[in-house]
Amino acid sequence: MTATAHAIIRNAPAPFAGEISLDYEGRLLRRKRLTFDGGDFMVDLPEVTSLDDGDAFELSDGRQIVVRAAPEPVLVIRGNLPRLAWHIGNRHTPCRIEADRLIIRQDHVLEAMLRKLGAEISHKDIPFRPEGGAYGHGRTFGHDHGHPHGAGEDHHTHAPGHVHG
Repeated sequence: MTATAHAIIRNAPAPFAGEISLDYEGRLLRRKRLTFDGGDFMVDLPEVTSLDDGDAFELSDGRQIVVRAAPEPVLVIRGNLPRLAWHIGNRHTPCRIEADRLIIRQDHVLEAMLRKLGAEISHKDIPFRPEGGAYGHGRTFGHDHGHPHGAGEDHHTHAPGHVHG
C-alpha cells in the first residue's frame, strides 16, 4: 500500500526518511503522486498548499519527506532596485528580494521590459524562493486570490493608473 501525505510540517526538523526536489510550480499542490529517492507516495492535502524549502510531507506510515527547492531558470536583476521592484510587483510577479539583487522566474516579456528600464540581467539556474505573501507564509496569487491556475475573477477595484501588463 502506498503511503499518503495528508499534512505538511513547516520548517521540519530532521531526521528525514528522504527528500524530494520540486521547482516553484511543483511546490504548489493539493493532490498528486510524487516520487523521491526512497520510492513514491500520494499527496492528498485538504487544500492547495504552497511548500517552502525545508517543509516536509508527513506520511501515513510515520516517515517525513523533506522538500528541497530545485534549481530552475531565473533572471537575476541588478540596477535601481526600488524602481525595478515596483514594476515587477505591479505585474504581481513572484520575486525574491535581496540587498543587491532581485530574482524572478525567467520570462522574456518581463526581461525585455526590465532591460528597457535599465536593469542588468543575468540568467541562472538556482532554486527560486520568492518572498511570501503579505501575511506571512505562502505565495501571492495576483488577482486570482487563492486560485493559482487562473480560476476566479477580479472582484476588487484599483486606484486610477493601476495597469496590468
